[in-house]
Amino acid sequence: MKKHQKANKSVICPHIYLIKKTQNLMVLFSEDHIQETRRRGRIEVICGSMFSGKTEELIRRLKRAKFARQRVEIFKPSIDVRYSEADVVSHDSNAISSTPIDSSASILLFTSEIDVVGIDEAQFFDSSLIDVCNQLANNGIRVIIAGLDMDFKGNPFGPMPGLCAIADEVSKVHAICVKCGQLASFSHRTVKNDKQVMLGETAEYEPLCRECYLRALEEDKEKG
Repeated sequence: MKKHQKANKSVICPHIYLIKKTQNLMVLFSEDHIQETRRRGRIEVICGSMFSGKTEELIRRLKRAKFARQRVEIFKPSIDVRYSEADVVSHDSNAISSTPIDSSASILLFTSEIDVVGIDEAQFFDSSLIDVCNQLANNGIRVIIAGLDMDFKGNPFGPMPGLCAIADEVSKVHAICVKCGQLASFSHRTVKNDKQVMLGETAEYEPLCRECYLRALEEDKEKG
């Protein structure tokens, strides 16, 4: 048996190569791990209905980046003061410090020396957020965004559709339908208010699956 067997390099897929094969051992090499020290920008979107864990997942990813000693900056719309005026806070009371801003363009003023940018409640920002996130990613910054993909009427919400379109990765998270226990994708408003933007919690909204959401809309019409 030869002590030094020459590496057998054969293409498995466009990005993964077989570099060594022994009797029962196969070692894979992925191009995704080349030049790990170089900053590579990307956009990650976490979307879903209310009570689906969007902010929870955002906080988890940002805390992991901080633990890795990466430079992190977090932003949220200044109108969101439900739990805190400054912090990003999930429904489960997990929190991380953030910078409240009125305009998405303000993000560019704070990110010159940053590795990771987190943005919560992205649906409340102006449409310029799409260009801002693109610019950040093109400059080598990892951008993690969380927001509602639909409003209470089931329509695409704010800049979220555009953000999903330009994202490198989109994570659709789900709540549990409070009526039937199936996966919920819709946020049903339980109080009478036609404004698209209305801050609220469990007293004003409930997560529903499609079938229960349509039934709830019919019931709302009957009530007038």
